[in-house]
Parts: sequence; structure tokens; C-alpha cells
Amino acid sequence: MNKQRAQEIAASPVMANVTYNGVQVYIQHVDDNNEMARVYPLGQPEKEQDVPLNTLEEH
Repeated sequence: MNKQRAQEIAASPVMANVTYNGVQVYIQHVDDNNEMARVYPLGQPEKEQDVPLNTLEEH
């Protein structure tokens, strides 16, 4: 996923269908400096992690 699209999704009030390793995730924040995103699996905010933007997939 490109950085601009990830930022749009993170800022949008509408939930987008985004997955990381086949698991649907919520994008909390996009780090402009290192092409990373802070995500967590839906319903599991305690499992947040930083992942490379290129590992996120929009469906």
C-alpha cells in the first residue's frame, strides 16, 4: 500500500478493508519518515504493532 492511501484510510471515519498477513487490521497512524504504519487486528487493540506499508493490502 502506498503512503498516501494509508494516510487517507487512517484519517477517514469510514472503515476500510485492510489486511496484514491475511488478518483485517485498523490503521492507527502512518509514519512518514520510515514508511511504517501502526496497526492492530480488529477487536484486539492490545496487539498493536508497527508494520511496513508495503505489507498492507486493501481489498
